[in-house]
Amino acid sequence: MKQYKVGILGATGAVGREMMKILIERDFPISELRPIASERSAGTLLPWKDGALTVQAASESVFEGLDIVLGAAESDIAKKFAPAIVKAGAVFVDNSSAFRMADEVPLIIPEINAEDVKKHHGILSNPNCSTIITLTAINALNRLSPIRSIIASTYQAVSGAGAGGPIELAEQVEALREGKTCEPKVFSHQIAYNLIPQIGSEQYEGYTSEEMKMQNEGRKILHLPELTVSCTCVRVPVVRSHSISVALRFDRPVSVEEAREAIASADGCRLVDDLAKKEYPMPLDTSDQDIVFVGRIRKDLTDTNGLCLWCCGDQVRKGAATNTIQIAELLIK
Repeated sequence: MKQYKVGILGATGAVGREMMKILIERDFPISELRPIASERSAGTLLPWKDGALTVQAASESVFEGLDIVLGAAESDIAKKFAPAIVKAGAVFVDNSSAFRMADEVPLIIPEINAEDVKKHHGILSNPNCSTIITLTAINALNRLSPIRSIIASTYQAVSGAGAGGPIELAEQVEALREGKTCEPKVFSHQIAYNLIPQIGSEQYEGYTSEEMKMQNEGRKILHLPELTVSCTCVRVPVVRSHSISVALRFDRPVSVEEAREAIASADGCRLVDDLAKKEYPMPLDTSDQDIVFVGRIRKDLTDTNGLCLWCCGDQVRKGAATNTIQIAELLIK
């Protein structure tokens, strides 16, 4: 099998480190892995198989000789180095939001629109974490009948805000246990024992940038340009794995039985749906793995063409690192 020279831009962050683990888990054919990060991280050793790799400083020349670059850095870094990556002859598979809505850049969830990979011009984009988890859960239903609208509420774990999120949650819980006050740094308010109903800045008619991603990215991935989405994104005091409550409107009525059967056989999904036995998707069960769990499937009592469901998935893995590597796997096929 052909071996590939792979770089990770942003290798020292939570997603970059997860990518390194998943490349080994999935036995990605690598002849060279080049971890790349900022100047201040240059020289850092990162564990790799039985040894360690030295982080190289990001520069226009560091991408020379690579076949694929996995992006795990912020949007501004992705935009800065994308031209150099493409010029070096590598394909850039980027996890940031930098290129998601660019017409010439395919936005990919492999279980849904793998064929779109063929349309790339050197850059491929990974969707938002909540978008990936939600659309993976509902894609099989869209095949039964086109989805016309989605009402979603996301319950997003603190690790979605980066490595500092779980640390802040743990520190605040400990401080409050000891009767001390806690000063928020990562989040805008105290996150321990609290919910924060804002992720991202205001973008459109009172909706935040995070909330608009579900509609804008969903239209592109599902090839449903008329899809409408009303989304509320909430940060919750859960360490890992995002949860989403979803109400769907179809062209025709879709029965609960149809939906369960479709989801049970869908790629990337696991049906966990038995209310009597108290079996449903939960963050603790979906962390540190790559499957989206789907349950609580029921008729929408406000619309005869509607269904409601609940889904959970690991946003660091399937919502970011794993999905990016799955896109790279499509490339080498």
